[in-house]
Amino acid sequence: MCKFRNVKLQMRTMKMKRRAPPAVREERLCFNRDLVMYGIVTGAAVLSYINSFNGEFVHDDIPAIVMNPDVIGTNTLQQVFDNDFWGMPMSDVNSHKSYRPLTSLSFRLNHALSGLEPWWYHACNVALHAICCALVTRTCLTVARLQRPFALLAALLFAVHPVHTEAVTGVVGRADVLACILFLGSLLLYHRPSTNKKCVWLSIMLGALSMLAKETGVTVLMINLAFDIYKCWPFMKKSISSLKMESKCTKLTMRTVKMILAMALLISFRLALLQGTLPTFSNQDNPAAFHPNFFARLMTFCYLAAFNWWLLLCPWTLSHDWQMSSVPIITSAWDPRNLLSCAALVAILLLCYRCAADMQKHTPAVIGLLVLVISFVPASNMLVTVGFVIAERVLYIPSVGSVIITAYGAQLIWTSKPGAKMFLVVGLAVLAASSVAKTYRRNADWRDRATLLRADLVTLPQNAKLHYNYGNVLRENEQYEAAIQHYKEAIRLWPSYASAHNNIGTILINSDNAKQHFLQAIKYNWRHVNAHYNLAKLHKKSGHTDLAITMLEKCILLQPNFTLAHLELLTLKPDAECPAIMYRVIQLEPKKLEHYVMYGRWLRNKGIPLVASKLLIEAVRLSFKQRAVARAMKTDLVLVRHAALMFRSLGQKWRILQLLIRWHTWRRGWHNAAATHMYLRDWRLKMELQARMKMYSQAVKPTKSTTCFDHKQLSVKGTKANEDGQNEDKLVKNNENKQPNQNSVVNDKEIDNKENNIGVSKTRWTNKNNISISSQLKTIHNKSETGLKAKTCSKNKKAKKVTKSNVIRVMIKTV
Repeated sequence: MCKFRNVKLQMRTMKMKRRAPPAVREERLCFNRDLVMYGIVTGAAVLSYINSFNGEFVHDDIPAIVMNPDVIGTNTLQQVFDNDFWGMPMSDVNSHKSYRPLTSLSFRLNHALSGLEPWWYHACNVALHAICCALVTRTCLTVARLQRPFALLAALLFAVHPVHTEAVTGVVGRADVLACILFLGSLLLYHRPSTNKKCVWLSIMLGALSMLAKETGVTVLMINLAFDIYKCWPFMKKSISSLKMESKCTKLTMRTVKMILAMALLISFRLALLQGTLPTFSNQDNPAAFHPNFFARLMTFCYLAAFNWWLLLCPWTLSHDWQMSSVPIITSAWDPRNLLSCAALVAILLLCYRCAADMQKHTPAVIGLLVLVISFVPASNMLVTVGFVIAERVLYIPSVGSVIITAYGAQLIWTSKPGAKMFLVVGLAVLAASSVAKTYRRNADWRDRATLLRADLVTLPQNAKLHYNYGNVLRENEQYEAAIQHYKEAIRLWPSYASAHNNIGTILINSDNAKQHFLQAIKYNWRHVNAHYNLAKLHKKSGHTDLAITMLEKCILLQPNFTLAHLELLTLKPDAECPAIMYRVIQLEPKKLEHYVMYGRWLRNKGIPLVASKLLIEAVRLSFKQRAVARAMKTDLVLVRHAALMFRSLGQKWRILQLLIRWHTWRRGWHNAAATHMYLRDWRLKMELQARMKMYSQAVKPTKSTTCFDHKQLSVKGTKANEDGQNEDKLVKNNENKQPNQNSVVNDKEIDNKENNIGVSKTRWTNKNNISISSQLKTIHNKSETGLKAKTCSKNKKAKKVTKSNVIRVMIKTV
């Protein structure tokens, strides 16, 4: 019997560690899928807007870019941060108060690289739109938690949405695109899976930069906070029920405090930039905001919000300008347009109820609703009054929330109703194709100003401002009759349109009718500066000088920096008051060289050349400083010539030399004294070396004459007699006279001067070395020498050789 029967053997089994699944391959696969998605979305964005590259600067592009000193480089970088989006100081009463320095800097960079070439501005806008589409794809995947096909669907709908044409094709819309990029960057950083504390601060920083691109970008901080509370709501509910603070709730509290402090600081900074004054808008910009009835304003604003949402769902009626009577004010509760407002309100409430009833189940709907509503609030006229009725460009960021909600609805239909998949695919394909076609066609409307206005007049024929702007285009093309018709149509739609009255007056030849229109413009808008100015010119033309001066003074009273009124006063005021007016003009526009030239010429005509020369020199300096700006060629040469002539009249030749040195250094781009001094040293050293080299070359290789001259030939003033040898008798007779005729000397000098100008060309063809004696050298001959004949050179040379040989022989004998 075995002794070890009851012994249990325990065998130790080696625990084999299971290898983790090949996650690297899955990550690589997901990464490759993401890259494919980003490539599809960006390609669709670029192809949809590829026909916008050949567009010109239209609408707001001209004042914001072409005529903006912050963009074209006439203002310094410091002034970019002191001025508003349109290049006007924020402290100015007439400022628009739109502070977007980041967008202005991007335009300035475009101008530094490509000037005012529209192609590069449009290409940059399309590139930024493509980047924004890639960020929308990432947001749908990581933040909204959409499935990959539906995240791709949302990004594609965003990329080809027709309502984005004003933001992408219009160059000024870059503010919305740039703000959206930073907006989405802040959203992605705040809600990334890692718990790094630096992400919160980086998100706040991107939100602040988004606000510097456009004011609506600051809403991302509120969206981050609201979505963070939504995600942490189960932990908050559990903490409230157990009366115990969990760690996640503590972290949420810290993030909440940071976000609230950041929002308070940014909003305070933005309000401080207003400098105590709000932007001023007129009744034409936003008629509903100036209506006296509160309920009429409320109903109109609600309808406008619902209409903006309708444009996101069905972007069929598009226009770049919705001002004036484009959207009539709702004054009655029985207006059928209130039904659209009620429908939009009910839809928003149902979405909110659905998200609140099923917490943590409809994350895409929650983030889409937050982005759609909160980002649109600043442009809804509910908090602050804005200067537009409807603006398609402000829907760029809210459209992100709209496409997320649309894609999430398609995802729910796909998963809940399998039988409707075919209809869903066909419907989405038709939606995407129609969006691409509408976007491509709308880009063609933005090709130039006239095309855009004609297309929008078909859409909104009741818009008075469109008729007015199209009349301006026709007036610039010298189609005056058609322009007057559109101006009158604008006045019919908006009877108090002062600018239309003013422009009709500028076209009409009959002074009585023109005067009547100018007076009508002043009646409807007593602050209309252009109408006062045009009426003053009309009075001046008719000979009423006193009335013209009165109207010009009113112009200056209404707008002190109106330079044209000051320039017109110069032609009407006496000479005693002209210097003060011209000095004021230079103060108003210190970087415009035409004013310095005008003042300098006036002083020159009045016999004050020294001060005039200083002004002309300053004009030369400005002409070189503004070389990046388009200017007439050779302007600096004309100004330098005028200044040099004035210095010569004063007898100050050293000032002429100094002026030439300055001009030469400015042409090389040197504006400081150190560079000028170094250049002068190099130039002086170069001149000295050239002079020494010439002297040394003459010493090493002296010029030898091949022709011998008799002493009688030294008295000849011209070289022509030496060449021909035909006037020897005449020269001998002239030498016999002790006092030559002075007239002949002067005439000879004139002949010498003429011959010296062409002497080089003569010697090249005749191969003769002509020698001219200066008139200051006078030879005195004896009477005995006047009758002698010239000796030949061969006899003189032989005589010299003989004498030398005789001397050598004598020396040898003596030795």
